[in-house]
Amino acid sequence: MMNITHFPDLISYLGRKGLLDTNQNISCKILTGGVSNRTVFISAAGGDSFIVKQALAKLNVKEDWFSRPERIFVEARALDELPNLIPVSSIPAFIFEDKEQFILIMQAIPQPHENWKTQLLRGSILLDHVDQFARLLALIHSQTIDNDYYASLFGEKEFFKSLRMDAYYRFTATQVPEASEFLLQLISETIHKEYCLVHGDFSPKNVLVRDENLILLDYEVMHYGDGAFDIGFAMTHFLSKANHLLLFRGKFIEAARRFWKTYNHIAKINAEMEARAVRNTLACLLSRVRGKSPLEYLSKIERDTQLAICLKILPQLPRNMNHFIEMWETIQHE
Repeated sequence: MMNITHFPDLISYLGRKGLLDTNQNISCKILTGGVSNRTVFISAAGGDSFIVKQALAKLNVKEDWFSRPERIFVEARALDELPNLIPVSSIPAFIFEDKEQFILIMQAIPQPHENWKTQLLRGSILLDHVDQFARLLALIHSQTIDNDYYASLFGEKEFFKSLRMDAYYRFTATQVPEASEFLLQLISETIHKEYCLVHGDFSPKNVLVRDENLILLDYEVMHYGDGAFDIGFAMTHFLSKANHLLLFRGKFIEAARRFWKTYNHIAKINAEMEARAVRNTLACLLSRVRGKSPLEYLSKIERDTQLAICLKILPQLPRNMNHFIEMWETIQHE
C-alpha cells in the first residue's frame, strides 16, 4: 500500500487519478497533530490546494490502539452530507476517496487560518467563537433527531466503540478503579442510545478559524447515537484548559457556561439528556488524563489534579450542567 508521506509516490498517484497536473511546481507538507491518519497538504503553482488523508490501522499513541482504516469512508460520507445540516462555509468540500488505499481528499481551507485549539491555549477566548461552536453541534443534533435516513447512513458504531468507548472510557476504567463501575455503566448507556447524529470528536483541535468563521473538521467517528457524548467531549476541553491555564481560568469557565447556554437554546434538550451530558463530561475529563489519548498540554501535576477533582465530584455528581460547572470551579479554587 502506498504511503502518502512519500511525496514522489503521492504526486504520481494524484497525477494518475487526474487530480493534479504534475507538470508544475508542487509543494507537499506533512500536517501533524492527529494520531489516526497520515495527513498531507498539497499546494500547486496553478492554484490547486487540497488535503490528503490516509487512515492508519494502528494509531500513533503510546498504548496499543487499533482501528480498521475503513473509518476514513465515514468521514467521506459526512463531508458529503453535512452541507445539508450546517453552513457550507463551516465544512471543507469533499473531492475524492480511494477505497483500496484508504485515502480521502478534501478542499484545503485557504490561508490565513488558525487552529482554534492554538488560539485557546494562548488565552484567546472569544465568546462569539464559543457560540459558533455550540451552534454547529446543536444544528447537527437537533436536525437529525429520530431521523431514519441518518440512522441508516451512519448506523455503524464500530469506530466509535474502538476509538472512543474502548480507548477512552473502558481503558480508563482499568486505570481508575474508583470510577470503573461508573464508566462501564456509561459505556452501556451510551452505546444503546440512538436518537441523533453524533460527531464523536467535537473538539477545538478539529476547528479552524478563518475570517472569524469556525470550520469543523474530522468526522471519522460520526455515527447515529447519543448526542450527550459530544457535549461531554466538548465541555471537557474548556474545563481542562481552565485546569491548565490558571491565569485564564475564569474565561474558560465562562466559555463552558456559554457553550452550554447556546447549545441548549437551540437544541432544547430534556432533563434526562442533560444528566447524560453531565455524566459524559465527567467521563471525558477522566479519560483525557488516564485514557489512551491524554491531553498533551497537561503536565503530570495538572493531570493528577484533574483526576482528583473528578473523583471528588463523582460521589455527588449532579444532573444539572451549570451545577457541574460550578462544582468544578469551586473545587479548583480549593
